[in-house]
Amino acid sequence: MAMDGSNPEELAVGCLLSIKTTLGDEFEAHVITFDRPSNILVLQEPSSKPPGPRRNIRLLKANYIKEFTFLGQAEDPLDPNNCFIDLTALQAREEVALRQAETEAERIGVGVTSEAQSIFDALSKTLPVRWDKTVIVVMNEVRVGSPYLPESVIGGTPAANERVRKVLEFERKRLQLRSTSGQ
Repeated sequence: MAMDGSNPEELAVGCLLSIKTTLGDEFEAHVITFDRPSNILVLQEPSSKPPGPRRNIRLLKANYIKEFTFLGQAEDPLDPNNCFIDLTALQAREEVALRQAETEAERIGVGVTSEAQSIFDALSKTLPVRWDKTVIVVMNEVRVGSPYLPESVIGGTPAANERVRKVLEFERKRLQLRSTSGQ
């Protein structure tokens, strides 16, 4: 059957078609859907090697179809009972990605300078840190406020304060070296 693009209704979901394209490709595929505004046909091809549950998805502009032959009506390719996508695994991956994105977002200070963020990042390499507005909280006891100098360290035990001060001094020297060598 020749395809002039005028009757996409013949390409109903679930149809198994043998397709020849204007580019010379020939293949068999199930129609998953047809997007009328873009004139794109979404096709599912069975994988050739190795045979199994893997499938290839092909997006094809309908006007690139030279001709097609209807081979039969298959089961609904989007039926969850026949779906080869592990939805549980996808949902688990989504949850992990969301948690990771939330954790990364919490590490970014709001309303702080890039210098403050660099200091936070340096402290976070060796110590547990979090933001409390614009104050860096280290080990849930030591607080470092703006201007994030060793003298800005308050709270916590003397040993914890000293450790945070040393990291601050080192990071400030590193930032100063970076800014002088960059000029």
